[in-house]
Amino acid sequence: MPLIPPHAEKIADWLLAGLELKSTLFHVGQYCGSWQASTAGHQQASFHVVLHGECWLHLPAKPGRNAMSVHLTQGDAVFLLHDMPHCLSPLPVAPPAGQESQRAGAMEALSSDESSTQQSLGLACGFFEFRSGLDDQLLGLIPDHIVARHNTAAPDGPRAVFDLIRAEVHRHPDAPSPLIARLTELLFFYALRSVAARDDIAPGLWSLMRRAEFAPLITAIIDTPAERWTTDRMADFVHMSRARFCKQFVEACGQPPAQFVTLVRMKVAAAMLRKGTTTPDAAEQVGYQSESAFAQAFKRVTGEQPGAYRRTRTQEPVASGLAVDEKQAALH
Repeated sequence: MPLIPPHAEKIADWLLAGLELKSTLFHVGQYCGSWQASTAGHQQASFHVVLHGECWLHLPAKPGRNAMSVHLTQGDAVFLLHDMPHCLSPLPVAPPAGQESQRAGAMEALSSDESSTQQSLGLACGFFEFRSGLDDQLLGLIPDHIVARHNTAAPDGPRAVFDLIRAEVHRHPDAPSPLIARLTELLFFYALRSVAARDDIAPGLWSLMRRAEFAPLITAIIDTPAERWTTDRMADFVHMSRARFCKQFVEACGQPPAQFVTLVRMKVAAAMLRKGTTTPDAAEQVGYQSESAFAQAFKRVTGEQPGAYRRTRTQEPVASGLAVDEKQAALH
């Protein structure tokens, strides 16, 4: 497994801090024979955890990416960070174009019988909800899907989480444990950190961190958001002309440097507001002399006014993620 670049793990932890994520478990069961499963079409991010067996994840082509078919085995998980066409199937060949999100076959109750598990695929599936518009924008800095492998050389953390998921699954197969959703969130956090070591990462935060000339700049912006990070100053920091800096930054990150600085500042401010910091103090600590300008920027990024954001986050605990869908709607 590639080494995580310097600074990248620190940035991963910074990105994860304060992420307001809630996962909801919808289905635990198994498929046999011919089938095709998908959580597409529900306007939500989603996940699939392979409890036993093996299958293929099929993603159709989109601008900037060719169609993909990814082999998954027991212990692997896939996290789709927004609603996107996809399916899981037992076949290595993708379905015809336009049929990637169709569903076929019926999910059966999970069996602990070894002969049954050898001829079937066990899955735990569900959805993610990101509470803040800030989370959506931050996650826009990383690939739209993450595959977490059970056999990576990374440490035992992800494997231990998967073992806990399987233990919860088999405790009461007919009534899925709400802890599965919480454990899946933890697995997602490990997966998100692992993105830093990928060689095929899309434009975004990690591609910036893999560029030796940009990594110190990103770290400095995060550490000192109140500094006057103009485009000229950032270009000087990396010893580039303004035009070259802007071009290479957009190519690596997918957004202009000024927009990235605003996003970093709003994340830092959101953390302060959650701790009860007043709006004027939060504005000053991320470089805004005008409270109204800060409020406009915060609303634009998060979808909420800073005062309202602070009130709701300090009075109400973040959702625990222990929900299980009561309807058990047939999603597959």
